[in-house]
Amino acid sequence: MPKTLEGRSVDGRGPIAIVVSRYNNSITMNLLEGAISTLTEYGVADDDITVSWVPGAWELPVVAAHYAQDNKHTAVICLGAVIKGETTHDEYINHQVSQSLGRLAVENTKPVIFGVLTCNSLEQAINRSGGTVGNKGAESAMAALEMSDLMGKLNGSL
Repeated sequence: MPKTLEGRSVDGRGPIAIVVSRYNNSITMNLLEGAISTLTEYGVADDDITVSWVPGAWELPVVAAHYAQDNKHTAVICLGAVIKGETTHDEYINHQVSQSLGRLAVENTKPVIFGVLTCNSLEQAINRSGGTVGNKGAESAMAALEMSDLMGKLNGSL
C-alpha cells in the first residue's frame, strides 16, 4: 500500500491571513464572515487571524505576496467578487488575479487560497456568498486549514 498524505481540517492551524476586496462590499463581507466563522469553528484564535482590506480584486495579489513571503502565516485566503459588466474588464481582472495568486502559492510553497467569485451576475454572487450555493469564504477557509495541515506534514513538522 503506498504512503498517502492529505490535509485535514484540524483545529488551530493558524496564524492565517485574509486579504479581502472592498469592491462589491456587500458580497465580500459575507465571504469574510463565512471565512472567519469557519476558522474560529475549527479553533483558530482571533489573534491568529489577520484581515487586510484592499480597494478591489486587482490589489489582492500585492498584499497576498506580503503574507505569502513571511514566515509567520501558514496560509493566505484571498476574497473578492468580480461581477461581469457591460465590457470585458472583468476578464482582464480575473485572469491577472488568478495567475498572480497561483504563482505566489507555487513560488512560496504556501497555500494562497483563491476565494474570488467570478460571476456573470449579482444574483450569482449573492448565491455564492451565503445564498443557495453556499459560501465561498467558508470553503476557502476549509481549504486553508486542510492545506496548512498538509504542508506541515510535507515539511515534517507534524
